Amino acid sequence: MAAARADLTRLLFAGPDHDRTHGTWRRLVGGPAFTYRPGLSPAERAALSYDRLRLLNDALTAEDPAAPARFAADPHRLAALHEWIGPVDGGLTTLASIHYNLFLGSLVDHDRRGEDHDRGEDHRGDDRDREDGHGPAAAGKAGTRDLSPFTAMRRIGTFLCTELEHGNDVAAMETVAVLDREHGCFDLHTPTPGAAKFMPNTSLTGGPKTAVVAARLFIDGEDQGIFLFLTPLSDEHGHLPGITVRRLPERTGTPVDHCLTSFDHVRLPREALLQGEHGRLTPDGSLTSALGNRRKRFLRSIGRVTMGKLCMSAGTLGMARAALTIAVRHAHSRRIAGPRAGERLPVAAHRSHHGRLLDALATAYAMTFLHRTVVARFAAQPDAGSRNRAEQEEREEIERLAAVAKGWITWQARDIAIECRERCGAQGLFPANGISDLPANIEGGITAEGDNLVIWVKAASEMVFGHRVPLPPARTVPGDVDDPAFLRDLLVHAESIWQKRARTALREGPSGDPTGRWNATSTPALEMVEAHACRTAADAFLAAADRATDPTARTLLRALCRIFLLRRLREHTGDLLAEGLLTPDQVRALPRALDTATAEAAPHLPTLAEAFDLPPDLLATIPLASGAGITRTLEEQP
Repeated sequence: MAAARADLTRLLFAGPDHDRTHGTWRRLVGGPAFTYRPGLSPAERAALSYDRLRLLNDALTAEDPAAPARFAADPHRLAALHEWIGPVDGGLTTLASIHYNLFLGSLVDHDRRGEDHDRGEDHRGDDRDREDGHGPAAAGKAGTRDLSPFTAMRRIGTFLCTELEHGNDVAAMETVAVLDREHGCFDLHTPTPGAAKFMPNTSLTGGPKTAVVAARLFIDGEDQGIFLFLTPLSDEHGHLPGITVRRLPERTGTPVDHCLTSFDHVRLPREALLQGEHGRLTPDGSLTSALGNRRKRFLRSIGRVTMGKLCMSAGTLGMARAALTIAVRHAHSRRIAGPRAGERLPVAAHRSHHGRLLDALATAYAMTFLHRTVVARFAAQPDAGSRNRAEQEEREEIERLAAVAKGWITWQARDIAIECRERCGAQGLFPANGISDLPANIEGGITAEGDNLVIWVKAASEMVFGHRVPLPPARTVPGDVDDPAFLRDLLVHAESIWQKRARTALREGPSGDPTGRWNATSTPALEMVEAHACRTAADAFLAAADRATDPTARTLLRALCRIFLLRRLREHTGDLLAEGLLTPDQVRALPRALDTATAEAAPHLPTLAEAFDLPPDLLATIPLASGAGITRTLEEQP
């Protein structure tokens, strides 16, 4: 089975330059610095995550001091980092996503768009050695902005967008940055308590920090829309004047130093504004923009949020695969009484146990292949500044797909982590066994970069009429319920059925009542999004199976894909039967088909899980994953 396992691993981690994309991070998390540390307080765990963040950066700067800036612009490698660190440190996953993607990525993207800075005098009142990204260009620069404090991690980057009273409702953001023409600077201010920036990691833990702050730009009393401003928050002496930071209570999951952050008329130099085609300041203080309205300017400013969705998906995907690896290993090492006297069987021998794990494995494979597809499309998407209508529509489709995939992957990851924890029994409740913290950490990914339900509602509203379902040709003979291609086509029809219902509901909704019309539409529209996510994942799954070179690997992938599709079709059988797309005999045959696929894959459960390629040194530190129990940790204590 070694050849099959190797081929499965190749397909799961396919992409450009595998060793550079995945190998660096896989080797790093397998080292002793990333093993579980018992007995740490929440504050110590948060500090440890920052220490590990610097280890990640050391791995990058070992390539070259400017490598972190290039890394932030590489979707494949950035997403891969989150896959590997997610299982070992949820707090680190949050910090890395903020520093590399939202913060450093925003600086790189804006400077790469040809930003033309007015490098005027800094009016904050002291120089602070210019360790804030506004100083003279140096090593690690992108465009004209000095990034070396951040690429060398002398300063940690953070991102301040969400406000206490304005979560997904960013249109109501209140933080303001007023252009002061007389002094040639901006006045950054939090006008109300509800405008405090909510949950950024802005404490003094981890060292000096600089933020990218989303604020509403006012010029001569006119609201120009929301832009990003590079804002130093703290130095080695503490928080800077005018900046108030209050630590929030401890939350579930791995601790992070989440805070409320407010600004009291903080002066920022002109070059603090992150400029691009969405908005530039002329020397006389006027704003020019290639985009027609404030909403488009804002969306372009925070374009990194789409990559953030892929990072959150990747982190939870890695957690799901780790949970499965641990649970499958435990299922084969944990033995219970068999039907014959004196017989001991692994719990994996029972369909009630391995069937659930195979369901989860099938979903995890589908999640992985879908994620690879979305990241590849995102990396190859047309330039944001393109005026070509077809390219603009393609970008919009990719951004919507990233949002749909983020919602589906993170929700599935939570279900998988919970299932795996249960299959490990009481042993799974101990954090040292590497599985009990995962559901709570996945919760963070579900909410970060857009609450799943909210981003799905947005996608649903666009897809009711703005999405074409690729219906397969009509069949002249009945399909085979053991054929994954036929099952995939049924899922396409389910997607189409729900889209038609959503369109009908929208057309027939109460006139003159937009909220009422959408309320009537949203349920079938969200069902359409769910079917679309599953169908897109199935397409990626089938494409991967076709690329398999080992016959056993191909057979296993097709069996797993059948399990995935049969599970997803159960809730649609009534509709498919009513539409004449399934016969009564086919509906009756579906449970048998699922059992057949499960029986086919069950003997290969360890191979399917080991293909996730978690580092052996990491697994050796987890009692459950190495065939031991939690009592091993008692023996290891001094």
